[in-house]
Amino acid sequence: MTSRERIGTRIANIRKEKGYTVRRLAEIANIRPATISNVENGKFSVGIDILARICDALEVKIEII
Repeated sequence: MTSRERIGTRIANIRKEKGYTVRRLAEIANIRPATISNVENGKFSVGIDILARICDALEVKIEII
């Protein structure tokens, strides 16, 4: 598993634990749902700015990811 896939899987797991849909997380983070989906599926190498917005929306420290 690549780092990109590991990060995406971790984000998806936390999102599901919080009970968020991809669409809801995207709304909170102000990111397109397709971007969230691509990140979770390991198809997109996330930049630090987007990762920080996702972590803020999930209310987790970036170090957790």
